[in-house]
Amino acid sequence: MKNMKRVKTALIAIAIAMPNINMAYASQAKTNQNQNEDATLKQLIDEYWQYSLEQSPTFASSLGIKEADGKLSDVTLQAQDKAAIDAQNFLDKLLAISKDTLNSSQKADYGILKRTLEETIEIRKYPQRAVNFTNRSGWHQNFAAIAGNLPFSSASDYQSYNDRLRQYDRINKQSIDVANVAIANNVTLPCDAIVGYEKSISGLFADDPRNTRFYSPYMKPKPSNIDAKKWQSLSNDAQKIIDRIIFPALKIHAQWYLNEYKPACSVAPGVSQQPSGAAYYDFRIRQMTTTTMSADEIHNLGLSEVARIRAEMVEVAESAGYESREAFIEHLRTDPKYYAKTPEELMRYVARVTKDIDGKMPSLFGRLAVLPYGIKKIPAEIAESTTTAYYNPGSPEIGLAGFYFVNTSKLDQRPLWEVPALSVHEAVPGHHHQIALQQELPLSDFRKNGAFFTAFVEGWGLYSERLGIEMGLYDTPAKNMGRLSYEMWRACRLVVDTGIHAKGWSKQKAINYMLDNTALTQANIEAEVNRYISWPGQALAYKIGELKIRELRTLAEDSLGDKFDIREFHDIVLGQGAVPLEVLENQVKDWLNGKLAE
Repeated sequence: MKNMKRVKTALIAIAIAMPNINMAYASQAKTNQNQNEDATLKQLIDEYWQYSLEQSPTFASSLGIKEADGKLSDVTLQAQDKAAIDAQNFLDKLLAISKDTLNSSQKADYGILKRTLEETIEIRKYPQRAVNFTNRSGWHQNFAAIAGNLPFSSASDYQSYNDRLRQYDRINKQSIDVANVAIANNVTLPCDAIVGYEKSISGLFADDPRNTRFYSPYMKPKPSNIDAKKWQSLSNDAQKIIDRIIFPALKIHAQWYLNEYKPACSVAPGVSQQPSGAAYYDFRIRQMTTTTMSADEIHNLGLSEVARIRAEMVEVAESAGYESREAFIEHLRTDPKYYAKTPEELMRYVARVTKDIDGKMPSLFGRLAVLPYGIKKIPAEIAESTTTAYYNPGSPEIGLAGFYFVNTSKLDQRPLWEVPALSVHEAVPGHHHQIALQQELPLSDFRKNGAFFTAFVEGWGLYSERLGIEMGLYDTPAKNMGRLSYEMWRACRLVVDTGIHAKGWSKQKAINYMLDNTALTQANIEAEVNRYISWPGQALAYKIGELKIRELRTLAEDSLGDKFDIREFHDIVLGQGAVPLEVLENQVKDWLNGKLAE
């Protein structure tokens, strides 16, 4: 009887303990599941990144990955088809991972990879995937520029470069084959946008191969670890390749363009008037803005922004003593004192402005990028038909700085009062600061080097122009009008891009709209409109992204009051690299919730 009592007591104790034991097992199981899902996601991201590098060997070399040396991508439509199949396989694996068990950072990884894979799959549906150049770029120009992103510190680096030069004939043939599909499917670039495009091809020729951009690595001082005989051999080999392979390929390209592509150019400037064009434009809007906004919503937002900015421009004109905004703009466009007389004068002015900006950076950012940047002139053969400036990222892995490229053609169309706004956008705190910082963040290689969302990157660039106010850069009415003109330029893009591609606008209507509302010069406006015509949707990203960042800053200022720290806010915005706008909103709100709970 006594023993039975003991057994009964033990059974009761076990029964009481069982729920706690079950809870402990359940908790441990959930922890194990979370760890497994995290490890699976990390492994999948690493696999995808390795796959991406294999598909883009030149980019891999720019990151210091020697296994990619001497290789070039396959640029055929068949390669695109295989990439879509591969993306679907990666996506299937990704969707098998439960998002519920992931933390906020892991959910961002998941969402970014998912969006990347889905876009790779979706683009295959549209005939416009065969459009493989724009009015401002192409496979020939991209190839001529690869030397600027590669390491050149050893004989093997130069040999790798020569091996790539030797493959240009293949790249040219594959690219022309793809563009011929665009011709066959009636999805060529519009005639209005490609006037003079042949100059971008002919401009790469020279009487002597040594006077071309292809030979540029050999114009640098010889590395000390290469003996003179080897250096001469590599140099001679490069000259022969340029003369015997690249020049003939460029000649074929130029003849094909003039005889086959140009006569087949599209008459209508809007992509929606092409086969599947309306659906393709919707895709481009989603891809470029990372939102679900419609063309009509974006168009109306643009009209609202144009009206707001125009009112501010009237105030600036009045402060400068002019009766109207139009009178002040006419003065700014025509007074010679606002224009450099030589390319060197313009470059010196840009250098002075950028150095002034550099000294103001610590007041707005807690974390500054280590990688420096330089300034260069845009290559002459594309300068006249391209934009005012652009930025080319550097590479910490191979010791390559970022570069802010400045257009020194048509100097009477490059006003000095634009330079402060232009520089904060392209250099710091704009593209260089954001991209160089992303390369240094403790993120996966995929996130550091493979995640590029135009709405974030260009939205940050435009937001940086506004930071010039806080830096005191716009200290004259002319410079302030330059800032407003640049903001107006991006607001007009919302109206003009959707106008051309969704509402049937002509090129001239777009030009007239921008002439009426911005202070940009005629040459800049025409180059810009050509860009929008040949690159649907890309220009929408700037204003959409900037407005989101400004919205989040206002939210933070209103929520935190005296606790708001502009340096901390900027570090949070840039702290996860380029992300879709909804991810950015979540990370800022998570930070705010943490600050409010302190």
